[in-house]
Amino acid sequence: MTIFDSIILGIVEGITEYLPVSSTAHLFLTGQMLGLEQNDFTTAYEIIIQMAPIFSVMLIYWARLFQSKELWMKLIIAFIPTGAVGFLFHEQIEAMFSANSTVALMIITGVAFLLIEYFYREKDHHASDLKDVTIKQSIYIGLFQVLALVPGVSRSGSTILGAMLVGLKRDVAMSFSFLLAIPTMGAASGYMLLKEYSNLSMEHFWLLAVGFVVSFVVGWVAVKAFLAIVARYSFTPFGIYLIASGLLFGIFGINLD
Repeated sequence: MTIFDSIILGIVEGITEYLPVSSTAHLFLTGQMLGLEQNDFTTAYEIIIQMAPIFSVMLIYWARLFQSKELWMKLIIAFIPTGAVGFLFHEQIEAMFSANSTVALMIITGVAFLLIEYFYREKDHHASDLKDVTIKQSIYIGLFQVLALVPGVSRSGSTILGAMLVGLKRDVAMSFSFLLAIPTMGAASGYMLLKEYSNLSMEHFWLLAVGFVVSFVVGWVAVKAFLAIVARYSFTPFGIYLIASGLLFGIFGINLD
């Protein structure tokens, strides 16, 4: 891997981590296009750069996060189902990974976005602010996030859709999904890093540093842009993109194993 490769992968991770698309699939596809070998180092590298967008979201929502213990409580409650299922069944979940299922689930998620956007109507009683999200809604959103443990299902996609279905307005659903990534991705990345840290050394420092910084900056821009786009245009473009990219992966036989 070169510095150029690290920059490209950092850009891809920063853009896709919080969009309702499969960031893992996009990272792998980009690696294939760059001619990179999937080995222990690239696995560890991807874990490192996946942590960067978490800090981007913390920066964007800094005031809300550190002024509200109640918000943290709701995020932890929403995280518990995923944490429990992931801890108990991580081996079975890893065994589910296959190219065909990943492509199929990307398409299914895209169809779900189109259907929900078609029928979704914001109502006066829907939660219009993070402080209005109830404990019950947090639990339901957490259960929807469990679906993202299945390879090919977007974490942000499943939580945003779930949040809209249980009564959050579109922008609040996005914000809650972004913030829920802090405990979820923090725990997942921390666990994976403990498993893979032996594959890192000082000779990898600049590759990791460049990828992390690029992913952080691009992640910050992507979240800001995502909020602005959806506020005007809904999630329909992302649904179309998921279906189209899933079909392309399938047609060209992209190997995601």
